Amino acid sequence: MKILFYFVFKNEVYTKDVIWVHFIKSFVENERKPTMLIFCDLCWEKYHIVNLASSAKLFGAPYRWLVITARTNNTNINLLHASPILADSDLVMAMRTGNLVKLTELYTPSVNGTMISTPRGYYNGRMVDVRPHREHYRRRRDMRGHSITMSNVIQDSNTTRVHLPREDRLEPQYDSISKLCWMSVKLGLVMLNATPAYIFSNRWGYKVNGQWSGMIDDVYSGRAELGTNLVITEERLDVVSYTDSLAPFKVRFIFRQPPLPYVTNIFTMPFSTNVWVAMFVCAVVGTITVYLAAKWEAKVRTGQTQVNGFGDAMLLTVSAISQQGCAMEPRKLSGRMMVFVLFTALMALYAAYSANIVVLLQAPSDSIRSLPQLANAKITLAANDVDYNHFVLKTYNNQVRKSIYKRIDPEMGQKHFYNLDDGVERIRQGLFAFHSIVEPVYRQIEDTFLENEKCDLMEVDFLNNFDPFVPVRKGSPYFELFRVAFKQVRESGLQSALSKRLQVSKPHCTTKMSSFSSVGLLDMRPVLILMLYGICLAVAILLGEIFVYR
Repeated sequence: MKILFYFVFKNEVYTKDVIWVHFIKSFVENERKPTMLIFCDLCWEKYHIVNLASSAKLFGAPYRWLVITARTNNTNINLLHASPILADSDLVMAMRTGNLVKLTELYTPSVNGTMISTPRGYYNGRMVDVRPHREHYRRRRDMRGHSITMSNVIQDSNTTRVHLPREDRLEPQYDSISKLCWMSVKLGLVMLNATPAYIFSNRWGYKVNGQWSGMIDDVYSGRAELGTNLVITEERLDVVSYTDSLAPFKVRFIFRQPPLPYVTNIFTMPFSTNVWVAMFVCAVVGTITVYLAAKWEAKVRTGQTQVNGFGDAMLLTVSAISQQGCAMEPRKLSGRMMVFVLFTALMALYAAYSANIVVLLQAPSDSIRSLPQLANAKITLAANDVDYNHFVLKTYNNQVRKSIYKRIDPEMGQKHFYNLDDGVERIRQGLFAFHSIVEPVYRQIEDTFLENEKCDLMEVDFLNNFDPFVPVRKGSPYFELFRVAFKQVRESGLQSALSKRLQVSKPHCTTKMSSFSSVGLLDMRPVLILMLYGICLAVAILLGEIFVYR
């Protein structure tokens, strides 16, 4: 619903003036918009009306004004020249000379700018619209060189103060989001024939003790008209408006998936259940046949290395499974044939098992794919040592997110906040998750990681927010101009081209070849536990034998 104010600058009112009645009717029909008509100045308080409209910001969108005067040199028009009729206003002055009504649009590109008047049309029994474009944006896009200030967030390096306005693309690893956003905004301002200006802030902007800080404070206080795009929060919506997304970025936990031996027992994985069952049956059958052959041999003759009982046969079978051999062996051809078949059958299984274990020792897991899994994982959780991680992470009441934040910033003990270089190096070493804007992290990864180290990279979303958008001062008269200009920058492909120059996407895994690394105690944990159980069992049997036989 558009609201049209009908404001009369004259000292006489003719209630049955047919020309004015038909003119207003034709004007409303020509607008082609739902209109609510309000008649002003019926109490002749024109100064009060203009002052009220100025103080209440009624000259801006979505209100439209039709100001009527019947005098060519009306001194009251000076009231409009002193009023804040800015780029978002839609004020039409209708000046009548006889039966001819001329329509003129009035606006100023800035608060201290000169009033600009453009022909709107005329009425001489029929409404004639001479506007070159009906779209309000296309009639206001020339800002006559008015200066627009943008607040840019720099947190990585002070050298950004030099490189950002120059757009020299040097040191792209520092403050790439701010540089990309500035370049895109500058293109939009050039399209509007505005002069880009800039200031810098070291923080995005958060509310502390009722006061805003950083870039949000610059925009809210009027020191800047817009700022670097950032994440939308409920509190920020009260003080700024948002337009388009010019430098999209993601904030994630980035980590390498833990090695497979860290999360599961790899020594049970090479074979399926059916293979394990078949192997067990083969061992039992082999043990029984060797035992039967040994029993027959014992009737013929005996020796020190001869298999004399079921325990010896079982020991021989275990030796065959582990491909270690045994001092005891059958002496007759039948028994030796059974041992040969047993060793040959189990040799293939042993080779396949060993090869699978070697592969699994180097393989990454797929155990962390969600936030709860990350919270329960036995890896170090850390964050980039910048302001948004100190403010945003602790604002969530979700139990999973609270537990993650307590691991990053514990009340007692070491806090896990690192700069970008240290964080990326710890990611490379493994068992470390780093919370940061992902684009600068990926650039560092491209420069420092080996190709095989990029294959197990994973990211998990903690904030679960929308894409970032450019903040604009609340009630800014240039909001609609910015919105359309920034969309044109994005839709024309300019924003995408700039993004490819400054931002790095997630590194691609170009090869699946694994580099062999040393096997640690952590990888051999199941084997060491089995050995410990075996030692304990052997000691227990020894003590039992001593107790029984002595």
